[in-house]
Amino acid sequence: MRQLMLGNKAIARGLYEAGCEIVSSYPGTPSTEITEETAKYSEIYCEWAPNEKVALETAHGASLGGKRSACAMKHVGLNVAADPLFTISYQGVCAGLVVFVADDPGMHSSQNEQDSRHYAIASKVPMLEPSDSEEAKEFTKLAFELSEKYNTPVFVKMCTRIAHSQSIVNTSDRVPFEQIPYKKDTTRVMMTVNSRNAHVRVEERTKQLIEWSETAQINRVEMADKSLGIITSSTSYQYAREVFGDEASILKLGMIYPLPEKLLKDFAAKVDKVIVIEELDPIIENHCLQLGINVSGKDKFPIVGEFSQGLIRACMKMDVTQGVSLEDTIPNRPPVMCAGCPHRGIFYTLKKNNCMVYGDIGCYTLGAVAPLNAMDLNVCMGASCSGLHGFNKAMGEAGEKNSVGVIGDSTFAHSGITGLTNIAYNQSNSTVIVLDNSITGMTGHQQNPTTGFNLRGEPAGSIDLEALCKALGINRVKVVDPYDLVQVDKVLKEELNADEPSVIISRRPCVMIKGTKHNPPLKVDIDKCKGCKACMKIGCPAISVRDGKAVIDSTLCIGCSVCTQMCKFDALKEQ
Repeated sequence: MRQLMLGNKAIARGLYEAGCEIVSSYPGTPSTEITEETAKYSEIYCEWAPNEKVALETAHGASLGGKRSACAMKHVGLNVAADPLFTISYQGVCAGLVVFVADDPGMHSSQNEQDSRHYAIASKVPMLEPSDSEEAKEFTKLAFELSEKYNTPVFVKMCTRIAHSQSIVNTSDRVPFEQIPYKKDTTRVMMTVNSRNAHVRVEERTKQLIEWSETAQINRVEMADKSLGIITSSTSYQYAREVFGDEASILKLGMIYPLPEKLLKDFAAKVDKVIVIEELDPIIENHCLQLGINVSGKDKFPIVGEFSQGLIRACMKMDVTQGVSLEDTIPNRPPVMCAGCPHRGIFYTLKKNNCMVYGDIGCYTLGAVAPLNAMDLNVCMGASCSGLHGFNKAMGEAGEKNSVGVIGDSTFAHSGITGLTNIAYNQSNSTVIVLDNSITGMTGHQQNPTTGFNLRGEPAGSIDLEALCKALGINRVKVVDPYDLVQVDKVLKEELNADEPSVIISRRPCVMIKGTKHNPPLKVDIDKCKGCKACMKIGCPAISVRDGKAVIDSTLCIGCSVCTQMCKFDALKEQ
C-alpha cells in the first residue's frame, strides 16, 4: 500500500515491519514523533525513559534479551547517551539495536547545532542517512539486518527536513522476529582483556563494513553530465537533484559511516570536477581529501545553518529565483509563553527581585525574552541545578542570597536530580525552583516520570517531588501556586534568605493540557483603566493597549487573574 508519511512516521512503520518489539526514548524535537507513532502499533512496547542514557541502556538490555529494539533522540540527547554508546559498540548486541538521532540544522528548537556524524566516527558505530520517507522506512529495516550481521548497534541519522517532511511510502506486512535465547558470555563484561579484545573486533568490523559499503545499493551513482560530479547525502541530495537536474552526476551516500573508498575514487575518476554538498561539518569532504580526491566543499558552502535550493544556487553563482514579497513590512512574531502560562508569574517575580536566574531547557526558557527578560543563562538539561551550585561556591553569600536555578518537572527527572543531590551533599545555600506543570511541554505534551501516566496515557508510577527532594537531603521544600504573586514573592524572599539549601516547587498544570478547565476571560473596565501599562509587564499575549486603554483578547485569555494583581486601579475584572 502507498501512503503519504512524515519521515518520523515512516521510521515507525519500518520498526513495525522489521519485527521490532521494544522502543525506549526521551522526547526531543525533531525526533519525538518516531516513538509517538511507533506506540500506535500494539505489537511494539514503547516507553518514555527519564533521559536518553536510560533509554539507550534499556534498548540495549532488550537486545541482549533477544528482541529487536530501538531508541530515538535528538542530537543533544545523544550527548547524554554517549556514555553507554561507546561501550555498547565494543560489547555488541544480540538481537538488532537501532539508534535514531535527529539533527537540527538551523537550530529551530535546539541550543546548539552539532553534527551527529562525529559520534558515529568516534564510537565506530555504522550510520545510515535517509533522504526521504521511503528510505527512512527501508533504512530502518536494513539497520536491523546490519546490526545482527555485524554485531553492532546501528545509527539512523535524521534531520529536521527529513523527519518532518512527507513523501510516498510503500508499506508491507510485519515480519515477526523470533526471540534469540539468552546465553551467558563473560567476554561481554567490559574490563581489561575483554575490552582490549573487543576493540580489535570493532576495528575489524569497520573494515568489513567499508567493504560492504562499496557495493551497497544505498550508496548509488546517478550518472548524467560528466563535467560536474556531486557527492552528497540526506536532504542535501534532494536540493542538489532539484538544482542541477541532469547537469551533474551525483554519488548519493546512504551510509555515512564508515564511508566507502573505492566507490568514491571511481566516481571522481568519471567526472571533470567534484564538489561535496553536506550540511554542517565537512565529514564527507575531509574523507575524500584523505583519499587523495580533489574536491571542493566548504570553500563554497557554509559550515553553519540549514541548506536550501536557493542557498546552493547562490553558493554556486547560479541565478536565484526571487520570491514574491509584500510591500508592507511584517512585524516579527517572536515565541512567547501562552496566555495564562503558569511560568509567567515565577519569572515576573524573579525579575522584580532582580535575581540571577540560571535557566534550563524547556518552554520556560522563554522567560529570557522581553518583556520578562528574567533568565541569565542556560546550558543543557539539568545544568541549572549543578551550575547554580558552582556559581554560588564562587560567589559566596552574594550569590546565594540573590540567585536561583529554574528547571521543569520533566527536566528535573531527566538530569536535575543529581545536580540537586550535589547541592545537598556539598552544601551551597542554593535555591532551586522546580516548575511543575504536570507535562513535558516543549516537545508537545508527553508524559514523564512525575505525571503518573505512561506514554500511552495509562496509570504509571510517579515521582513525589517533595518527598524526593527531602530524601536527597533538602530540608526546606515549599510548594507555591504561580498564579499567586504575593505568595510567590514571599516564599522566594524566605528561601533566598535561608542559611541552607532549599527547593520551591511551582505547581500548576500547563494551560494547554487537554481537559484543563479555564475561567471565563477577563474584561477591562474602561472607566477605571488609566493606561499605565502595568498589566503589560507580565508579557501576556492576551493583553494589549489600544487608544491608551488596556484590551483583553477574549479568544486568548483563560481568566488566570495574574494581571489583576498588577493593576492598582481595579480595572481588570472577572466576568
